[in-house]
Amino acid sequence: MKFTLGYSPCPNDTFIFDALVNKKIDTEDMEFDVVLEDVETLNKWSFEKKLHITKLSYPAFFQNLDKYVLLNSGAALGKGVGPLLISKNNIQHSTFNFQEATIALPGKNTTANLLFSFAFPTAKNKQHMIFSTIEESVLNEQTELGVIIHENRFTYQQKGLHKVTDLGEYWEQKMNAPIPLGGIAASRSIDKEISLKIDRLIRKSIEFAFRNYPLITEYVKQHSQEMSEDVMRQHIELYVNNFSINLGNDGKKAIETLYKVAATQLPVSSIQTSSELFLS
Repeated sequence: MKFTLGYSPCPNDTFIFDALVNKKIDTEDMEFDVVLEDVETLNKWSFEKKLHITKLSYPAFFQNLDKYVLLNSGAALGKGVGPLLISKNNIQHSTFNFQEATIALPGKNTTANLLFSFAFPTAKNKQHMIFSTIEESVLNEQTELGVIIHENRFTYQQKGLHKVTDLGEYWEQKMNAPIPLGGIAASRSIDKEISLKIDRLIRKSIEFAFRNYPLITEYVKQHSQEMSEDVMRQHIELYVNNFSINLGNDGKKAIETLYKVAATQLPVSSIQTSSELFLS
């Protein structure tokens, strides 16, 4: 049985799926055609239902609940994992005009965009671009501010950039909940028992990766461009945790909280009960 599977080339995702897609575990006759793309590309594809199983930012998932259901394993969710708002120069919150400032963001369907809008609801001059170009956008003064995610969290200070706001920290303080960044969604057209099996295999893949950690496999390295192993490990340790193995009640509650916020800003798919979000 073969399915299309999409996730990003970032170390957290390749770490999670390495054992599964490279058959380091028993895949129980499951085969996967793997597509590695920037998460905003995967988000856009979800509106077309292009892939059977896919990594999605939560705003994209919330807008496509008729097409996808969230798996229990593979999520990026936790505390201290949120995106950062950065600038080229130190700025003072009390005097800076956030409403008029130009801001680079990693895609309109990303959780980063939602969290920024939650913290700065009056900001209106947004420019969406690939996440890996945002640091340069701020350095070159193409935009005054930028929201960074992934490995850029670990490199922005080396480039002389400054943190303005930790958007994840802001969310945690206001909502008293972990930050849901992205999850793995399965097409609702897949038989539920098959989806449960895929969910179980992803969990086994993560557990296999953790048993061999801190080893960085060749699969993770080959998709990490010129990133150092130290940055790869920082990336994995920040974004892959117990919530990645299983969302559990706390993880699901955090996602439900984000859904309620998203429902005030986006044309999300309506649900009768929160259980409709999750595979069970």
